[in-house]
Amino acid sequence: MGTDVDAFLSRLAQELRPRAAQSVDVLLEGMRSELPELWKYEDVAALALEETTAHVNVFLDMFEHGLDVNEVEAPPEALELSRRFAQSGIPLSKLLRTYRLGHMSLLQLMQAEAPRLTSDWELISAASIKLIAVAFEYVDRGSEEVVAAYQEERDRRLQRKLILINEASKRIGTTLDTARTAQELADVGTGEFADLITVDLLDSVLREEGTPPPADAPTLRRIAQHSVLSGCPDSAVATGARHTYPAGSEPAHALATGQPLLCRVTASGAPAWLAASPDRRDFLRTLGLHSILLLPLQARGNTLGLAQFFRHRTATPFDEDDLLLAQEIAARAAVYIDNARRYTHERATALTLQRSLLPQRAVEQSAVVTAARYLPSGSRAGVGGDWYDVIPLSGARVALVVGDVVGRGLHAAATMGRLRTAVRAFADIDLMPDELLTHLDDVVIRLQREEARDAGETSATCLYAIYDPVSRLCSLASAGHVLPAIATPPAAHGDAPASRSVDFPEMPIGPPLGLGGLPFETTQFELSEGSLLALFTDGLIESRTGDVDVARAVLRDVLARAPMPPEEICDQLLAALLPSRPADDVALLVARTRALDPGHVATLPLPSDPAAVAGARSFTSDTLTTWGLEELAFATELMVSELVTNSIRYGKSPIHLRLILQDTLTCEVFDSSSTAPHLRRARTFDEGGRGLLLVAQLAERWGTRHSREGKVIWAEQVLPDNIR
Repeated sequence: MGTDVDAFLSRLAQELRPRAAQSVDVLLEGMRSELPELWKYEDVAALALEETTAHVNVFLDMFEHGLDVNEVEAPPEALELSRRFAQSGIPLSKLLRTYRLGHMSLLQLMQAEAPRLTSDWELISAASIKLIAVAFEYVDRGSEEVVAAYQEERDRRLQRKLILINEASKRIGTTLDTARTAQELADVGTGEFADLITVDLLDSVLREEGTPPPADAPTLRRIAQHSVLSGCPDSAVATGARHTYPAGSEPAHALATGQPLLCRVTASGAPAWLAASPDRRDFLRTLGLHSILLLPLQARGNTLGLAQFFRHRTATPFDEDDLLLAQEIAARAAVYIDNARRYTHERATALTLQRSLLPQRAVEQSAVVTAARYLPSGSRAGVGGDWYDVIPLSGARVALVVGDVVGRGLHAAATMGRLRTAVRAFADIDLMPDELLTHLDDVVIRLQREEARDAGETSATCLYAIYDPVSRLCSLASAGHVLPAIATPPAAHGDAPASRSVDFPEMPIGPPLGLGGLPFETTQFELSEGSLLALFTDGLIESRTGDVDVARAVLRDVLARAPMPPEEICDQLLAALLPSRPADDVALLVARTRALDPGHVATLPLPSDPAAVAGARSFTSDTLTTWGLEELAFATELMVSELVTNSIRYGKSPIHLRLILQDTLTCEVFDSSSTAPHLRRARTFDEGGRGLLLVAQLAERWGTRHSREGKVIWAEQVLPDNIR
């Protein structure tokens, strides 16, 4: 009976062989009616015909030639179809159901054909039993191979996704530059995942106008794009160009709702928003564009722009799994882009604030020739609180200041502005360097008390120097700040080239500002005319990779061979000591000293006798005549008379009168008393109290400065136009 059954099944297979193609059509029609959703995947539908034909031939071969089912393997077309199912993200259950439906339909066709070949129902029954047994065995073995191929492809696909996510986490967000971060997004996904990626940001976001909800047709700027084709011919918008999407289009909808979209491009042509002209539509059709992912870039509740992923060379279209993967990558990139945008905005704000708080132009003074530079750091830490200042003082003197606030960002820049204002206020009352730093230390301590606890510790360093062109004396004090470099004028020896001697003064460095309770010390030394003073912050000579001693040697070398103007010295120092992107802010102030012509200074010792006032007036008149300032004689004699009288009546010997001719005419009266005069308004019948009021009216500026030896009352007058 077994032989008869095998022979009957072989004959049955032979009878069905000529109608195999018809049988395939019947099987496909049955599967299409049972699982219509599978036919929306074009690549799966195209391969289904080949796979079904291969199964029918293998099935008929087993019965026609009596093959052992245990030795028959699933056809390659079946394994390829299972891989396509995995690539398209179709669930495994759908694949197995398709497999069972196809073989069940084929089994039914063979059973229906059996009664046409014999009327022996016992043979038919036995053949049906064996047919079912063999068919189920074939389906079981084939299912194992198909499932293994599906899982292998799915694992490979998951591995590719994990690799892509890992690459994205490594390569996106390496800098705080908005354009570069967007380009990193475009670069990381092109090739393995997409054939073209474009990144558009809202123009309002780039202009820092806030991030309001996008309008119906917002203006965007193509900030980055990358394609598998050289030159991005598959993109209609050039990098950097502004453009809009029509209201109601898919990109406009994605921007407005914040929801990602998967768009399929049919053979009939690309959508109007993608192909603005017939030529562009024909080009995209020729290119083979078939699917697009539209991904709004959102971070912290704001929509920043739109990323688009295109496929045209890759045969497999995007699916829902691809959309989820692209969403994850785009979400990460959006956060990085927003971080870069916020950093850029804060850095620009802090830098603008910092530069606005620094001197905007050189002040008019003749004690020194100065040049200064401020360079913000190139690191992510942000703008610091470095500053410099040049402050004209009484008596033709000038104050040179360099400071550094600890910290970065807007807080450091604002603190710098407050300290610079405080230094100018203290300088205006002519404090000695150590006294000024003591008062500035108190200011920093008060700022610490006023700051919120989470604002961090407020601290700063400062170097304050006063140069007097009359005595050529430099008074200097440091609050935790690096000491300046001092270069003496070059001394020529025969035919040898002149060179400067460069030194760093040996002097005590006080504690940084904000500690309190510790003293500061003033060091004084004489400078030759033409000496160079280089004041700077630590960012000029300190770095993470460089050696401080090497940097100081380079600085010494530049100053030693620097006969050029201070402006050029600044440029040479920065070029020699700093990389293209310094890790810390740098403030640099270079000053070349001048000495006042002795003929422009006149000094008269005075006895503590009211009769000496007449001699002071006569001395003043003679001096102004020598200087050609006769028209200032009357007002100057009047001021000298009042100031000398004040010192004789309320001060102590010795008393000196000094006249200084520089940019202004300065009258100074020195006495050894520390008592300072005060301006007051005299009543009608008061006999005194009008002297300082008279001086204040006649002088452009007046004031008092104290020293360890006593005090100086001074008054300045503007020179006539023909003398300046």
